[in-house]
Amino acid sequence: MRLFAAVHPPEGVIHELAAEVAKLKSLPGAEGYRWTGRPGWHFTLAFYGEVDEELVPDLSDRLARAAGRTAAFPLAVSGGGQFGHGRVVWAGAEGDVETMGLLADRTEAAGRKAGVAMGEHRRYKAHLTLARSRDHVDVRPYVSLLREFASSTWTVAELDLMRSNLPRSGTPGEQPRYETVARWALGGAG
Repeated sequence: MRLFAAVHPPEGVIHELAAEVAKLKSLPGAEGYRWTGRPGWHFTLAFYGEVDEELVPDLSDRLARAAGRTAAFPLAVSGGGQFGHGRVVWAGAEGDVETMGLLADRTEAAGRKAGVAMGEHRRYKAHLTLARSRDHVDVRPYVSLLREFASSTWTVAELDLMRSNLPRSGTPGEQPRYETVARWALGGAG
């Protein structure tokens, strides 16, 4: 199964972000992007890829410990940027991004220790993917608009292990489906 560890914004923040994304979609050239649907709005902490089911219990135990060792922290969706010469547009984060980075490191370590083939380690950059394109797109208008955006702040109190079910129909624009495999309260979150 295709798995990743993530933090999800609450519904109120998702609503605020949806209003901002509607503005982005009205910009010239927006039709050149495949826009991520609301169910796909999350901050990925560690991407595990295809994981053998036999590894999931150990991975889950290690993620539970990582969550328990990490205090709840304040976060807001704020700003944005691009990766890959305009192929990906993302929203950023502000608040206690240091603790979020620590949680990302711990979730990556949990995967490695559980025997998940993680690939090369990359420095964590908190981002929520909004849109992708196969082609280079001039992202300046999108990044400029996102620069002014900041959602309400919330307390990140949970860590989620998510399963990504990739589209199989071949229908253009079809989105992956996400399901929560497990959820753990962060330390001090209850």
